[in-house]
Amino acid sequence: MFSVEALPDAGIDGSVRADWQRLIDAALPSAGRHPSESNRPHVTLAVRDGLSTDAASELARLGSALPLECRLGGAVVFAAGERFVLARPLIMTAALLRFHTRIVDLIGPPPARYAVTATDRWTPHITLARRMTGEQVGRALAVVGAAAVDGELTGLRLWDAEAKVVTPLG
Repeated sequence: MFSVEALPDAGIDGSVRADWQRLIDAALPSAGRHPSESNRPHVTLAVRDGLSTDAASELARLGSALPLECRLGGAVVFAAGERFVLARPLIMTAALLRFHTRIVDLIGPPPARYAVTATDRWTPHITLARRMTGEQVGRALAVVGAAAVDGELTGLRLWDAEAKVVTPLG
């Protein structure tokens, strides 16, 4: 499985990491509990089972279109079975939607299991925590940052989940 991910600037990165730490301090699930070097705040643009070498090269070319202005919003909750995902949304802009559409046009539409990354279903966000109960979500909303943070998406990377390898794309 491959993920195409946009990386935020230091200001947004720091805000998300502060939220991760507040969740840890409150004894709640947090993406910050994963100490891997590859674990950093990011926006998933696309997920696919495989990518051609040509597609990876073209993605690197698209990465040269960055930076892209963005705004990190307060909080959003997604249902995930009987649990929930807590995230900070990126406010959708025409430029962000165009960038995402270029990525999807390049690598093709997602299979059904990754349909949330299709151009008509994508909600740009940075994950704070997964597998939360409803009670945990309520507690978490009281501790995470709610102020909007203006910044930029400054980098693009490819995450190969099987090989556990990150490839910078721009």
